[in-house]
Amino acid sequence: MANESYDLKNLKSGGFMKQKEKDLFSVRLRVIGGYIRSNQLTKLVEIANKYGKGHLHLTTRQGIEIPYVHFNDFDKLRQELAEVDLAIGACGPRVRTITACQGEICSHGLISPQELARIIDEKFFGRSGYPHKFKIGIAGCPNSCTKPYENDFGIMGTIEKDFIAENCNGCGLCLEVCPIQTIYLDNENIARYDPKKCIGCGECVFICPTGAWEKKREGYVIFVGGRMGKFPKLGVRLGTVWEKETLFSFLEKTLEFYKREGIKGERFGETLERLGLEYYKEKIFCYAKLMEL
Repeated sequence: MANESYDLKNLKSGGFMKQKEKDLFSVRLRVIGGYIRSNQLTKLVEIANKYGKGHLHLTTRQGIEIPYVHFNDFDKLRQELAEVDLAIGACGPRVRTITACQGEICSHGLISPQELARIIDEKFFGRSGYPHKFKIGIAGCPNSCTKPYENDFGIMGTIEKDFIAENCNGCGLCLEVCPIQTIYLDNENIARYDPKKCIGCGECVFICPTGAWEKKREGYVIFVGGRMGKFPKLGVRLGTVWEKETLFSFLEKTLEFYKREGIKGERFGETLERLGLEYYKEKIFCYAKLMEL
């Protein structure tokens, strides 16, 4: 029988998830983009041994949970987590912890997902009052390792490039690495491509030994309405924004739309399916303009 001195609903919303065992909980931590320092891991080992059963659970969303924590130890556990700048995560109908790849330190990275995740977390983490949970995922490039299209709101790094023909020596390396084979050599042995087919992965920019391909600017491809669970569905790719503030504005208005239009228990993707994508666009685009559609 559950301890009547605690409110299970409030505890769950604050990251304390009830286990089957009496008065035992799995404690979810607020780990942003899977980033955690070595001193924090050392402290977590100590905490797991002291308050749990000596192990941690790594979640599918780059998080960490401490199982088998007794209700009476919550306050002490919070205090010890704070010693290494760790906090409790969130569950329930609210904005969840942000997932993100390593981005800029990866050879394919086009943007800084870790930095972006920290900013978005600071602005939006834990917001409540939504029909269901709301998940945000960030990938640094079109390889999409963190699966942004499986999130309610997904972000993927991309670039716009310039081509400086006089720098091209016709080596053909860009042809070899282009994943969609849109680059070709013309009659003068100069590289050419179809901008409409380019996916903005930047592989030609990274491989070019002469600087013929040059990064012009970086941007953020937006996906909406993705989800896993019992009824999985990939998100819809809307377009690209080139400024962070536009991205944040678009996310803000999306959350407002979901809170206003969603039905209790309905994921954001289901809201879009019920009302129609065009209705969502009509309501959102007047607030946060997508520069490319």
